[in-house]
Amino acid sequence: MPEHKPPDNQPTSDAVLLMIESAARSGSWNMATDEYLLEAALSDGLKAVRMYRWEEPTVSLGYFQDSDDEALSTTFQNLAAVRRLSGGGAILHHHELTYSFVIPADDPLTQIPTELYGRVHKAIIDVLRDFGADCSMRGEDNAKSDEPFLCFVRGDRHDIHCNGHKVVGSAQRRRKGAVLQHGSIILERSTHAPQIPGLRDLSESFQEKTATSENVESLEAAVVDAIAQSLGEIRRVQTWPVDATARIVELEAARYSSLD
Repeated sequence: MPEHKPPDNQPTSDAVLLMIESAARSGSWNMATDEYLLEAALSDGLKAVRMYRWEEPTVSLGYFQDSDDEALSTTFQNLAAVRRLSGGGAILHHHELTYSFVIPADDPLTQIPTELYGRVHKAIIDVLRDFGADCSMRGEDNAKSDEPFLCFVRGDRHDIHCNGHKVVGSAQRRRKGAVLQHGSIILERSTHAPQIPGLRDLSESFQEKTATSENVESLEAAVVDAIAQSLGEIRRVQTWPVDATARIVELEAARYSSLD
């Protein structure tokens, strides 16, 4: 793995780089970027939070999921697909907000993975309530021996629910103590998975408060700010460093160009 150079505005070890990526990208690029950040957390002690978008409806498979699953060749046969670095069930990324963050191995928050879920999901819940959605964490596991293909019809006690439906789910990957966590906030039902409602389908107040693109951008900014604040002092950036792009391209070609 090539050596990473920290950004020119590399913050102190307690600060969190924060970026909202306004340009929608492919699933392979998004997953490669998350892996780059995890590498940088290991090599540079990076703490970072990003909010990103998908250029087309995309199914991300959990790290251990079978790429021969029948759902990919039937229900989702016409959609782009990519494999995530994290485990869990498949996620249909369509009408959603997607976040990720990384923290280095020496951060005390890495010691208890479940505490990270709770801390970050609580921050997200507070924002969603400000936008009119009455959300809370599930509070109990609902695991089954034969888990469904899609993550959003599975159950974990840290899932965020609204009116009895899962609207936020997250997954982690640990590497030599450093942690990557990424998650999806479902805004509204997708025609590709109509059985999964989003926040706009479940809360009239939320729908009203996110009626315009400007409203959604405000929600996006509030969520990513809340996540970053839950992890430490914030340092905002507009772009990743130059060497990051080269490494992301390399990872995209080597690891995310296929589901194998």
